[in-house]
Amino acid sequence: MNRELATAPIETPAATPMMAQYLAIKQAHADYLLFYRMGDFYELFFDDAVAASAALDIALTKRGKHNDADIAMCGVPVHSAEAYLLTLIRKGFKVAICEQTEDPAEAKKRGSKSVVARAVVRVVTPGTLTEDQLLAARRHNYLAAIARVGGATALAWADISDGAFHVAPVEEGGLSHILARIEPAELLVPDVLMGDEAVGPTVRELGPRATILPAIKFDSAAGERLLKTHFGVAALDAFGSYGRAEIAAAGVVLSYLELTQKGKLPALSPPKAEAPSHVMTIDAATRRNLELVETLAGETAGSLLSTIDRTLTSPGGRELCDWVLAPLTDVAAIEARLDGVSYFVGNAAARDTVRGVLRRMPDMARALGRLSVERGGPRDLGAVREALMLAFGLGEAVRRKGDALSVVPPALQRELLTIDEGERALASLLAKLQATLGPDLPLFARDGGFVAVGAHKRLDEARGLRDDARRVIVDLEARLKSETGIGSLKVRHNNVLGYHIEITAANADKLKTTEAGRSFIHRQTTAQAQRFTNTELSDLASRIADAAGEALAIELSLFDELAQAVRASAAAIASVAGVVARIDVLAALAELAVEENYVRPQVRGDLSFKISRGRHPVVEEALKRQAQGFVANDCDLSGDGRGRLWLLTGPNMAGKSTFLRQNALITILAQAGSFVPAAAAEIGIVDRLFSRVGAADDLARGRSTFMVEMVETAAILNQATERSLVILDEIGRGTATFDGLSIAWATVEQLNRVNRSRSLFATHYHELTGLAGRLDGVANVTVKVKEWQGGIVFLHEVAPGAADRSYGIQVAKLAGLPAAVLKRAQEVLHALERGDSGRRAKTVVDELPLFAAAAPAPAPSAESKVAARLKAINADELSPKDALELIYALKDLAKD
Repeated sequence: MNRELATAPIETPAATPMMAQYLAIKQAHADYLLFYRMGDFYELFFDDAVAASAALDIALTKRGKHNDADIAMCGVPVHSAEAYLLTLIRKGFKVAICEQTEDPAEAKKRGSKSVVARAVVRVVTPGTLTEDQLLAARRHNYLAAIARVGGATALAWADISDGAFHVAPVEEGGLSHILARIEPAELLVPDVLMGDEAVGPTVRELGPRATILPAIKFDSAAGERLLKTHFGVAALDAFGSYGRAEIAAAGVVLSYLELTQKGKLPALSPPKAEAPSHVMTIDAATRRNLELVETLAGETAGSLLSTIDRTLTSPGGRELCDWVLAPLTDVAAIEARLDGVSYFVGNAAARDTVRGVLRRMPDMARALGRLSVERGGPRDLGAVREALMLAFGLGEAVRRKGDALSVVPPALQRELLTIDEGERALASLLAKLQATLGPDLPLFARDGGFVAVGAHKRLDEARGLRDDARRVIVDLEARLKSETGIGSLKVRHNNVLGYHIEITAANADKLKTTEAGRSFIHRQTTAQAQRFTNTELSDLASRIADAAGEALAIELSLFDELAQAVRASAAAIASVAGVVARIDVLAALAELAVEENYVRPQVRGDLSFKISRGRHPVVEEALKRQAQGFVANDCDLSGDGRGRLWLLTGPNMAGKSTFLRQNALITILAQAGSFVPAAAAEIGIVDRLFSRVGAADDLARGRSTFMVEMVETAAILNQATERSLVILDEIGRGTATFDGLSIAWATVEQLNRVNRSRSLFATHYHELTGLAGRLDGVANVTVKVKEWQGGIVFLHEVAPGAADRSYGIQVAKLAGLPAAVLKRAQEVLHALERGDSGRRAKTVVDELPLFAAAAPAPAPSAESKVAARLKAINADELSPKDALELIYALKDLAKD
């Protein structure tokens, strides 16, 4: 910070009244940047200004002095504040919004030097955003809290933008898995847990997304009282069975929202209790390697989610994201989802009708979220109105089958019953919204004009008076032009003078010569014009202002009434919104299945794993864009003859990693409730999915690429069970050959004998293929290639057997390595291969000048006599006899 600028002091003996007010508010919100409202700007002072100006790249200025030092200041316009807020939030800041809470005119009544009353109306943090401009439409924005009570640990998470609220116990070592799944925008952590070995390191990885609070705020008794009060119940049993740690975590979420929203708690659903065993455990490394929702480059395009997403609504997109991130492990729940998808696959009429409705569906859940914390506007009311109208027609659309109605699966039927119940509960609210709201709605209620004509008698009268008076203004202007003879005369309006008469400076003298002009009262002179008023215009302006003010007051009152009615029905609205999102997902997955030829998987409770002609969904889509086809492959890890652990060999670029990933992605899709890219699939429930494919170093934590690989492999070997699916790619490649081979060998033995997991193990250590003959349950498969004209052709077919070479030099040739390097590599390879028989590899290496520069190519020799004679010949002029003689002559030259 610039040392010549003042810092915000605690004692304020020399402060002006306004600065004293600022400092008092700042002291109460010391941990936040303070956006202090002054007119049309939010101003920041002292250290806040220095930090904000640097983060936002805006000018840092000065405003007066405090304690004989300049006061640093910067500001952002109120109308564009959201963009600046987003930047600050992304850079790890939290912001307190301080608004003027009274009209400046009221402040002047207390004295000319009185300061307008101000108060913080909201604290903006990463986990408490509600504005569409600050949120990703198709991703949740969770605020989470972790609590530990009596040795038990729990996590609660809520999205205040759409009301989702969850709570779950955290198993030992499971915190990072849940956090990787929900990706909270902000995590509340008690300070005492920062020293915990299982919590502290995970929390520190979140950086500014972690908010450390005093442990006293995580009291389970206080949390229980707050939960009961908020949801209006005497006991929490109706919502589920919660442990004390779960209650403490959920209570902290609510208390933090109460703090940041200044008492305006959002419309949250009752906390949904989740058991960790009900969803597939996928660690952070596996999610990253499989690129479930974003690629390794951090982009959405190219991820599994972007490839399969056919949803038409934002809530549907968020729901599908949840399904992909948390595949189920309960067969009955998975089958219920698959039944819904199957229904829409087999009923094109219903699917098309439903998707036609959904295309027009606004985001009712987030509109409700904004209205619940009193940050909504007329368009949010309109979104609720439109969404309810469309949702209540979904029942008939779902059941539609041509001109008849069809029978829907039980789970889908229960969803439709929820809509029917919502229609009965919300009929009066919808009727009120339809009767009151007009067709064209402004963003802010203060802009007015959103109440329909005929909805309120007194409002219509006030509007009529206001609009009639404005027509009189037009008539007055025409008459004054006639009376003064000044055709350029205008009756205008601005926020300073109100209504006034404006003439150009050139016509000022002419005005004085007219009788009408002599009655004008001068108000203002500018470089280009003079401005006046008269008695008639003043009276008319007063009538317009009174009528306009009354009309706006009535509209604001009606808005508050409608918003309160929506808040009172929040639970029913949220239920309907949830059903709409789930129906969108089911219909979207059906559309995907039809478009891409996906099939319904058979999900079982056993250890089966058979995929016939499986395909990688993302790679297949990329190939389609290039007008190429995908080579489908089988995978059978059921252990009945083909082995439950496959050793996969083959050259680089042949498709080994694609094969590994596609089987993991098919498993995720199946347990998420989706059809899968295959000809057939039998999937025994996978409890944990592990993927170690690809590697990168972690310099921030001092880990090399090999160390990262070993840490991830250790996690797999320590946690995988016989119900897990493990995919490993080239374990041991980051160290010396014999070390890497030894580690890979021992890893295969451990997976097969101890973990007994269904596994795919890709390797270039061809020595490992011998394990298939020694270990039960291990089978060799290879990716086929064909040698052609000194190169190789990748067939991308996986077949039984083992590769005897990796074709690395051929792949290097395809990559464009210089010819000299390729030649030298081939020489070294031949020498090493010869050394394998009869001599130790070390001896061969010692004899090879591997670290010496390759011998320079010999200089071209002088031209031979034969070559010189051949160059001098004109072949076209040779007779047969001459040619024969030439052959003898060349033979003689060659002897020399």
